[in-house]
Amino acid sequence: MSTTTRVLNIPNTQISTAIDSLDRFDASSLVVSEQSRTCIEPLSGMLMSGERLANDKSESSDSRKRPASLQSAFATLVKDPLRAFAIAIFGICLLTAEGTLFSVQGMQGAAVLAAILVASTVSSIAGFAFSALCGALLFHLMDSPIYAVQLMIVCSIAIQLLSVVTLWRSIDWRSLPVFLAGGVLGVPAGVYLLLHLQTAAYREIIGGLLIAYGGYLLLRWPTRSIQAGALSDACAGFVGGLTGGLAAFPGAFVTIWCGLKGWDKARQRGVYQPFILSMQPITLVVIYLMQPSSLGVSQLDWKTLAFIPAALLGAWFGLRIFKRLSDRQFEVAVNGLLIVSGVGLIF
Repeated sequence: MSTTTRVLNIPNTQISTAIDSLDRFDASSLVVSEQSRTCIEPLSGMLMSGERLANDKSESSDSRKRPASLQSAFATLVKDPLRAFAIAIFGICLLTAEGTLFSVQGMQGAAVLAAILVASTVSSIAGFAFSALCGALLFHLMDSPIYAVQLMIVCSIAIQLLSVVTLWRSIDWRSLPVFLAGGVLGVPAGVYLLLHLQTAAYREIIGGLLIAYGGYLLLRWPTRSIQAGALSDACAGFVGGLTGGLAAFPGAFVTIWCGLKGWDKARQRGVYQPFILSMQPITLVVIYLMQPSSLGVSQLDWKTLAFIPAALLGAWFGLRIFKRLSDRQFEVAVNGLLIVSGVGLIF
């Protein structure tokens, strides 16, 4: 009669339990027949062999993992802080050299660089409101508001591009197209209002709404998230495109909507960060196409591009702070930034 050998896949926990039971077993209290003994002894040997094999694999795995963990810990404690410190020092030295060059040429470049650095750092913590924060400073430092708007848009595109590349894995590709579709429809309406309304009127209205809503979110008790479909997302994108064309501020209302839906910080930024990046160049193109021929737009030069390093360095600082925030801390930062951006739009 042929004998068939079967390989049993027994978990390590069951092997250990069976071995413990055999160790506690008192063989003297039980009379075992010779036939039963021939069945039990091979099973005991199999269990012991299985435990030794599991222990060998565990020790081998630990020996392989230990150097990697030590290496990653060393990299975290030594390499990353040194690299961050080197980047910060290099960026500050570059901005100092640029500020000195602007001062030699009789320009207020140092103050503008500082304003862009501060605005990009604060806005990059939450991922929006650069135009509101930077505009509140630049309109007091620069004589030409048109050039100030151009400078903010160029720096904002650089900031959003760096943020999107850094947070690429967090982008919500399923929800983003719906917001973009609404935003593309909203930009022309916002640009039309920009060309036909007085600036002070709509800036005060938008700023007041942001202050009121940000204060409400900071003071209210936590509530349930909103369950809404694609149509509501498209409407939020439309409002974002409208305010983007009207005040170069497309991110606020999309940010508010993402927070109302109860998304975590990574998913929120995975939607409104690429949304802002997409709306900025679209707004520039629509303004160029819809503006009257009598309104000339000054050409960009190297001086405008020279402010991009300040924006990128500030964005890098802000992203490092963002990665250390919890979801609750991020929510407080967003609400506080809504209030600050509203103040910046009004004043």
